[in-house]
Amino acid sequence: MKKIDRMKKLGLILISLIMSTTVISQQTEKAKILLDEVSFKMKAYKNMQLNFSTTLINEEAGINEGDELPSNGKITLSGEKYNLDYLGNTFIFDGNKLYVINHDEKEITINNQDLNDDDGIIYPSKLLTFYEEGYNYSMSNLVATKNRKIQIIELIPMDSDSEIVKVNLGIDVATKHICKLIQFGANGTKTILTIHQFKSDQNISEDMFQFDKSKYEKLDYLID
Repeated sequence: MKKIDRMKKLGLILISLIMSTTVISQQTEKAKILLDEVSFKMKAYKNMQLNFSTTLINEEAGINEGDELPSNGKITLSGEKYNLDYLGNTFIFDGNKLYVINHDEKEITINNQDLNDDDGIIYPSKLLTFYEEGYNYSMSNLVATKNRKIQIIELIPMDSDSEIVKVNLGIDVATKHICKLIQFGANGTKTILTIHQFKSDQNISEDMFQFDKSKYEKLDYLID
């Protein structure tokens, strides 16, 4: 009898493990389907304009929610190109070079590559594509707010040494648009990026993604 009881227990444990693995696999597949839908929809637009804000929280460092005013920004994207106004700087990426215009210091830095997340930061310009590589993901909570249903997807970096511990990505179920990103850093910092306004296929000029050197030379900007 004891042997039969042990076999029953082992059978129950095995069934539990199989069911748990199946549930995890299903949640991963659901998350992938939703992310693919978001990616497909975003890439179908000719261009996008986003108004957003970011807030920073680090309770260990004494920075609590509401202690600091949000930092507002605006970005226009067209394919790989973008024009980003954020933290007093303008970032222009023409597809080949990145121009960082510091208006306070009147200085301009030119880089031969785009921003990346090697420093543990998901930049606004990468908001719509960062999750496509390097993350495992699963469905999390479904949140109802302001007459909208927001599906949270939890993303965990595959790199165990990443400066990012996890990311919660909020997706509007109806529009399939990303509306919020919460990044948890290894240093205890939580960064919240909220999209307040989204527009697509606007009538914009290609000049927005071109750096006008003569314009800034006339304004006495130092160009590095």
